[in-house]
Amino acid sequence: MARLKTRTQKFLAAALMAASGCALPGCIANWKLPPGPRDTTKSYYDTVATRIEYPDVKTLSNEASAAANSTAQPLTLEDPSQLPSWELTLEQAVQMAIGQGPVLRTLGVSVVDAPNATSTIYDPALVEANPLGGVEAALSDFDAQFAGQLFWQKNDQPQNVDPTGAVAFFRPLAFQQTLANYNTELSKTTATGATFTARHNVIYDRPNSPGRFFSSDFAGFFEGEYRQPLMQGRGTEFNRIAGPNSQIGVYNGVLIARVNNDISLTDFEAAVIQTAYDVEQAYWELYFAYRNLEAQLRGREAALQTFQYQELRLNVGAGRSDEEAQARSQYYQFQVQVENGLAGEAGLYKLEQSLRYMLGLPAADGRLIKPATDPHDARVVFDWNTILNEGLERRVEIRRQKWNIKKRELELTAARLNKKPRLDFLGQYRWRGLGDHLIGDDDTYLDSMYGEIAGGDFQEWQAGLELAFPVGLRRAAVAISHAQLNLSRERALMNETELRISHDLADASRDVQRQYQLLKTNFNRWVADRRQLEVLRERYRRGADNINFLLQAQRQVISSESDYYATLVSYNLAMRDLHRQKGTLLAYNHIHMSEGGWHSPAYREACEQGRFFRPCPHPDAIEAPCPVSRGPFDPSAPGVSSMPVTEAAPAMAPEAPTPVISTPPDMPTLDSPSNAQASIAPIPATLPQAIRSPTRLPNPGSQNMIQQVSY
Repeated sequence: MARLKTRTQKFLAAALMAASGCALPGCIANWKLPPGPRDTTKSYYDTVATRIEYPDVKTLSNEASAAANSTAQPLTLEDPSQLPSWELTLEQAVQMAIGQGPVLRTLGVSVVDAPNATSTIYDPALVEANPLGGVEAALSDFDAQFAGQLFWQKNDQPQNVDPTGAVAFFRPLAFQQTLANYNTELSKTTATGATFTARHNVIYDRPNSPGRFFSSDFAGFFEGEYRQPLMQGRGTEFNRIAGPNSQIGVYNGVLIARVNNDISLTDFEAAVIQTAYDVEQAYWELYFAYRNLEAQLRGREAALQTFQYQELRLNVGAGRSDEEAQARSQYYQFQVQVENGLAGEAGLYKLEQSLRYMLGLPAADGRLIKPATDPHDARVVFDWNTILNEGLERRVEIRRQKWNIKKRELELTAARLNKKPRLDFLGQYRWRGLGDHLIGDDDTYLDSMYGEIAGGDFQEWQAGLELAFPVGLRRAAVAISHAQLNLSRERALMNETELRISHDLADASRDVQRQYQLLKTNFNRWVADRRQLEVLRERYRRGADNINFLLQAQRQVISSESDYYATLVSYNLAMRDLHRQKGTLLAYNHIHMSEGGWHSPAYREACEQGRFFRPCPHPDAIEAPCPVSRGPFDPSAPGVSSMPVTEAAPAMAPEAPTPVISTPPDMPTLDSPSNAQASIAPIPATLPQAIRSPTRLPNPGSQNMIQQVSY
């Protein structure tokens, strides 16, 4: 019977182990069979693991979503003269683009293709509120830490004791105990690396052990501890950079977090600059699209008149069929250019839609944006030493790289301070107590635990040093080398950045002068082509020339007109590029950056906490660490650089008037009544006085216009 019972137990144990093994996923895959042909019961589990589903999220409607949902049918080949126009100045366009919403739009990478690469006004706040590397996260390492435990326990353990022996009188056959443990601890780390800790422990014990004075008792203590690093981890400088209890090579202190926040602000500023840059690009391209379309329309009308004239001559027998065919072909060539000028890749409607996107507007709403700001055609002269010093100081890339250098310098300082053994001074003082009750009012011996602690009869203390370090400090030495290499790399990149900016600034300055010279040349070319067209038209009507010369002259005058306006736009874009290269594009467009408003409870909390602070009566007597920055900097403030100039800039004298290439007296000018349909602004024969470091001149009525972007 005993053997049968043993075999049954072994069988049940084996079956239990097999069932436990089959609970694994691999075992399920081994015995799971596909459903049979008559198995029509639907399985509880899905048969598809990666089924495509639509997410269930809550979205809030704003201006961008409203603009997307209210988009009308896009324009293709409609007559722009039949559409209502919306005259928009460049200042208004920049103001709308900067204040259009939380996303900073650009003409480059699409937010659809790369949403993570798109800048928003939330980016600096995200870095500030990062729970892993933000400023508040770094400050939280110095917050007071509280920990507590409370456990109840029931023990019932059999003892290996002979029940018939004498030992059973002193040791029970089964140890039974009711136990409770309560622990609390409050610790605070200071900026010098010191840690203050206060602990409290209470143990309730009720065992069945013989020989006890009380059947149950309360034992506990109050303890104070002070730990101060003497070598590694010591000092305010190290803890501000690396943080308390940091590892070698990992620096997450308050100063590092603050520098990361400043770097995020430079990234945000660069995104704002790119947005203003692209808005002006889209605005002037739309202006050129209007002018180019007008030129193509005039060319088409001239070609149509020539074609109708040849068709009339051919009908009366005075013309030639080849000349009529040539005039017809040129008319259709201009018709193609007009259609491309309307709906092509560089057409009016496509560029108008690009500007609409930068402004956060629907792709089409029945109106047509018309640029109302005339481009500058006066010569602008920049002092080279001034713009060079401005570029080397005000460029956001320069300031960002300097923050990187500052970060690497702080890391090198922390790495050098960290190459030390870990030597800590430790001091503890403890008050103990034991009692039949936790709290009592009897003065008898060991009546209450807290009474004994308050009496101070049982006190302990401990003081000493703790030393721990890896022999050779190899990792700390490698961390110093790594920090030095990082600093050398950032300094080399800084020098290369300055060199590249000086070259880009030279290219931009050269391009401004080149575009202005091309502007004068293309204007005079346009005047000459118009004069040539008038002469050839008269000669053709008298029958002195072939029609080929007239058709070629028509094409040339339209090409020269288009090139003139293209150069005029390029001249304004060249001045924009120069302001960007010297770091004054925000001031050029009257854009001011400031921090956004906080929630009202934050202001109230700051006011309450500020009542506990008083100004120091003798600030010079306080030893403070070296500052990280040199003070506030306003990238939108106009003016010259504040950096020391190594070479004195010569005084700017007004440039001597430079006349435009004169035209013969019999040549028609752009102001003549016969050419009034051109409707352009000619370059004056006498140029105005040179302008030094100009900023954008706002239109009348917008003298106080200031665009502001908040982050």
